[in-house]
Amino acid sequence: QVQLRESGGGLVQVGDSLRLSCAASGRGFSARVVGWFRQAPGKEREFVSMISWKGDITYYTDSVKGRFTISRDNTKNTVWLQMNSLKPEDTAVYYCTHACINFGSNRWNCDDWGQGTQVTVSS
Repeated sequence: QVQLRESGGGLVQVGDSLRLSCAASGRGFSARVVGWFRQAPGKEREFVSMISWKGDITYYTDSVKGRFTISRDNTKNTVWLQMNSLKPEDTAVYYCTHACINFGSNRWNCDDWGQGTQVTVSS
């Protein structure tokens, strides 16, 4: 099992940027798909982005395409989510995930989850 710890969340203004980091400990990080989900108050958890184990294939939900960029460094057991041009609707708790399998149409099932980091975008 892999343990995940997110960092980098905070309170920002509309149009600002944030970079979320997720550090993994345990075995197997480099061989599995990893990514990010988010959950806004009163809403269901939603997929944000995923990256293949080699880092050569990325997936994004439509609402963040062109604004968010996912990346990873397997030598550091770390995945990042660069978030630019932030909007109030990006406000949510962001969760790092590991060992994710795709079931089509950006539906994912992941084995491991972090505790989450809060992102708040103020207008």
